[in-house]
Amino acid sequence: MTGGHQALALLLFSGFVAVTLGITTWVSRRRQGTAEEFYAGGRLFTPMENGFAIAGDYMSAASFLGVTGLIALYGYDGLLYVVGFLVAWLVVLFLVAELVRNCGRFTLADVVAARMSERPVRIAAGTSSVTVSVLYLVAQMVGAGSLVALLLGRTSGAAQAWTVIGVGALMVIYVSLGGMRATTWIQIVKAVLLLTGTVVLTVLVLVRFHGDFDRLLVAAADRSGHGSAFLAPGLKYGGSWTARLDFISLGLALVLGTAGLPHILSRFYTVPTARAARRSAVWSIGLIGGFYLMTIVLGFGAAAVVGPQTVRGSNAAGNTAVPLLALDLGGGAGSTGGTVLFAIVAAVAFATILAVVAGITLASSASVAHDLYASLRRSHAKTRSEVAVARVAAVGIGVVAIALGLLARDLNVAFLVGLAFAVAASANLPVLLYALFWRGFTTRGAVWAVYGGLIPALGLVLLSPVVSGSPDSLFPDVDFQYFPLQNPGIVSIPLGFLAGWLGTVTSDEVADEAKYAETEVRSLTGAGAV
Repeated sequence: MTGGHQALALLLFSGFVAVTLGITTWVSRRRQGTAEEFYAGGRLFTPMENGFAIAGDYMSAASFLGVTGLIALYGYDGLLYVVGFLVAWLVVLFLVAELVRNCGRFTLADVVAARMSERPVRIAAGTSSVTVSVLYLVAQMVGAGSLVALLLGRTSGAAQAWTVIGVGALMVIYVSLGGMRATTWIQIVKAVLLLTGTVVLTVLVLVRFHGDFDRLLVAAADRSGHGSAFLAPGLKYGGSWTARLDFISLGLALVLGTAGLPHILSRFYTVPTARAARRSAVWSIGLIGGFYLMTIVLGFGAAAVVGPQTVRGSNAAGNTAVPLLALDLGGGAGSTGGTVLFAIVAAVAFATILAVVAGITLASSASVAHDLYASLRRSHAKTRSEVAVARVAAVGIGVVAIALGLLARDLNVAFLVGLAFAVAASANLPVLLYALFWRGFTTRGAVWAVYGGLIPALGLVLLSPVVSGSPDSLFPDVDFQYFPLQNPGIVSIPLGFLAGWLGTVTSDEVADEAKYAETEVRSLTGAGAV
């Protein structure tokens, strides 16, 4: 890319960083010492503000870069991510949002531990939440590396590494200084920027094809090299029985995983009432739905205008399809319009990554401090405040995410997020639903549900083609691939539910009817909610 691209994109990105650091500094001067302020922003956000923040949290690099790249490379099969990400919000709206807001305070473990022995449940749920968060963070780091590789012409691996490190450092600053209040406003600003940029690109694509979406699809199919097969199922997930099972597995993970994502659940604690939580979900569904409809246009637009071969040549996983599309729509390489549009899209994508990693890091550091630290510390020992521990945890989580992001830099970001969704659906969703709706659920059932989904999900990923045994693996030179599917959801999600049921029916513990009744009344009415 030209020096003009680099200078303008870096200037715009630096402007966003300056604004968000200003927000963080302003917020850090206000009282942030209490857990409620740090984890939930004082529960003062309106449904519209929280809806925009949820949308900003959810519309990640996987959505903006990864999904459009997959559609550009695989056509119809890439649409699975769009459908899965959007349909998942119906599960959140009808089963989770209001009930979680009524039953918890800051984390998933709060909801489950209300009926159980707190220590083992909090350790299990906290471990699972941190694991899901780190997997999600890795995807954002990979997206950052892909953008810098394109921006700098793929000339410097060191530049990619330093950018990933820089993103990690910024997210630690946002979380440790600003807490939930700063993170929320950063996500709102980012959501507005991303939606505006996506609308502009969508309009430009449709103008290029005179508003004829059918013409756009035909052009994409012609340029793809696959003809009409590009617009039909099976290009990525139809070649064999394992590919078809992978399709089902990924669909299950995407639809069920959102309701178990820690950084999404924690957003429902930032509003004052359950009704506000429900209205937040409605706002977010509208914003997210509009965004994903536009990614369909952008994905097929990238295939038709740029071409899958060019996209794949820039980044094998397709993560740079949108910036390349912006470059072409603006007038091509070397043109002023192309330079400006490319720089704006690159800056928006960077902003997307920064905002999302801040939200995820806050949720995972809350799990470390509020669940793990609070459960493992000795009551008679001198202990640090939860907020102080959360700030330290943010640094540790940032270091881990940076290291894994450098390792997985060549994988598609949407695919990596699919793995995080699979772990969330396997470990977090079963224990959450059982705790809310099963009267006889016990502590052993809760612990078994978490580990019974978490361990198989991680184990199957380690034994899958993602890690070894193929040229696209993390470790292509070794082969310990024994599980044929790339996404473990079809196996690990049922195992999580089965383990929770088995742990409960084999437990000697008698479920506390009074606590269940209290949880049921609180979840449905909000009586006694924090």
